[in-house]
Amino acid sequence: MRPPPPLLLTMLVLAAARPGCEPAWDPEGACSRSVAADSATCVDLQLQTCSDITYNRTAFPTLLQHRTRAAVESSSEYILLSVLHHLLEGQCNPDLRLLGCAVLAPRCEGGRVRRPCRHVCGALREACQPAFDAIDMAWPYFLDCGRYFSGPEEGCYDPLEKLRGGLDIEEALPSGYPPTFIQFTHHSYAQMVRVLRRTAARCAHISKTYSIGRSFDGRDLLVIEFSSRPGQHELMEPEVKLIGNIHGNEVAGREMLIYLAQYLCSEYLLGNPRIQRLLNTTRIHLLPSMNPDGYEVAAAEGAGYNGWTSGRQNAQNLDLNRNFPDLTSEYYRLASVRGVRSDHIAIPQHYWWGKVAPETKAVMKWMRAIPFVLSASLHGGDLVVSYPFDFSKHPQEEKMFSPTPDEKMFKLLARAYADVHPMMMDRSENRCGGNFLKRGSIINGADWYSFTGGMSDFNYLHSNCFEITVELGCVKFPPEEALYTIWQHNKEPLLNFMEMVHRGIKGMVMDKFGKPVKNARILVKGIRHAITTAPDGDYWRLLPPGAHIVIAQAPGYSRVIKKVIIPSRMKRAGRVDFILQPLRTGPQKFLPGSRRGGLGGEPQEPDQEPLGARRQPTTGGSKPWWWSYFTSLGQHQPRWLLKY
Repeated sequence: MRPPPPLLLTMLVLAAARPGCEPAWDPEGACSRSVAADSATCVDLQLQTCSDITYNRTAFPTLLQHRTRAAVESSSEYILLSVLHHLLEGQCNPDLRLLGCAVLAPRCEGGRVRRPCRHVCGALREACQPAFDAIDMAWPYFLDCGRYFSGPEEGCYDPLEKLRGGLDIEEALPSGYPPTFIQFTHHSYAQMVRVLRRTAARCAHISKTYSIGRSFDGRDLLVIEFSSRPGQHELMEPEVKLIGNIHGNEVAGREMLIYLAQYLCSEYLLGNPRIQRLLNTTRIHLLPSMNPDGYEVAAAEGAGYNGWTSGRQNAQNLDLNRNFPDLTSEYYRLASVRGVRSDHIAIPQHYWWGKVAPETKAVMKWMRAIPFVLSASLHGGDLVVSYPFDFSKHPQEEKMFSPTPDEKMFKLLARAYADVHPMMMDRSENRCGGNFLKRGSIINGADWYSFTGGMSDFNYLHSNCFEITVELGCVKFPPEEALYTIWQHNKEPLLNFMEMVHRGIKGMVMDKFGKPVKNARILVKGIRHAITTAPDGDYWRLLPPGAHIVIAQAPGYSRVIKKVIIPSRMKRAGRVDFILQPLRTGPQKFLPGSRRGGLGGEPQEPDQEPLGARRQPTTGGSKPWWWSYFTSLGQHQPRWLLKY
């Protein structure tokens, strides 16, 4: 069991002196307390954990009958709010803390207490209950939506309104400009959200926005999706994702994806046949900013003043492109063993004991939910396209060519971007990125410089997705007047790259009754890297031109082998279906998986929570792992957090 951090223990010890909840229980397990009257004397709010709430006046006694600031600060309820982010590993932060503060430090205006809105509490409980269930913790009694909250008719307020930060305020376009007009400017977080939502509203039949989670400081990681049926995976339709701003101070990628979203919407409505074909046959997901907190730090300095690293990390001071599980080291170990499977490597248990950023976790969860085929991460600081592996096969070598089994395909993907980028093809060696000119402006990542924990290696080794990294220019935070030129240089490369998702083969894997076989493995002779079928039995296998021997296999079925020839000029994926026959005698011999460290022969299910045994409910009546955090509270331990 992981020992509680020293700072956490210090905070918890403080609660032992003044319990905030009497040990008397109602039938629902909550403390038996009367609710404070709504008329009160307003005083300044001075609680550190609640310092960022939207008001600055509160009242005593509180809704939980705490009569002084000291009583609140020493209560188990307040201590829980202080550590809940750590217990839930960043999920629902800061929403739950702000909601709890609205109860522990109620809003006071004009001598009256205003209660938080019941519907806000209900929506948050629906969204966050799974996070509590995952650690076997009961929903806190003081967040009982029916007890401490009220309705609009009673003058309630939304304690989470600050998180929207004016995002609901529509920003009008300059007068005289058509709705297709793109403003080539830097976008604040609020402006970015408004542009994406406005774009999705203009193209509601092919677009929608959704959040994959929150940053450490509580900003939505907002995605805009384009598809003929937004919101759902369509059979045989490949999925592409483009991610910008993983480093907060590398902002060109963020702006390119904001512009790209507007361009796709406008051109589709204008009848551009290329864009209509792309969106009708591909599901595209754009995440302009994976690190919105870091961007705020960089933007505060501004273009031309931003340092090389200011804002690079997230709010936890973590480099998100070093925060993914290091599966490459495990791959090199497995690849040296004959007959052992080295794709779809599981996340090692020890990874979760380190500091995992909520942004990183959100992207990993996103990858499990959607069967992505192709991806690009947009960076800044140079002008080149790199591809996996990013970590050298000899860890001591800082620069060493370290190819994946799909080296030929990755080079095609990198060239699809670089070969149509006018500056990457500029023959001057004195330009930005000129040192990569002899390589065609593409490079194997580890041959450039080696590092662990990168997102591209993780994509390839944990899922079916092939991801490249695009460095958009030597200036990480370019001046506003340069943005239009950068867009003109990258518009065609972005489109050309997304169209590459249709290279290779695709198809269905079914049994003899026509039932789809999910998680069937698609192998290609000579390429030691399998991909797996989606839940509906469809698959996509990116392949370079040439002749290939393709094998489909699944537990309980005989394998099927087909020869496939992909012409060099073929730009649409060839359809190759497989019908698997059940085994009649004896088990089929499959490539075994390593059994050490939880790496099984089959990939994780898409809905499996990658938190391992630590997140599982306890058995045998023992206390959950997190209970040790509260043992210092003695008889005032929050027993209301226990489910049994």
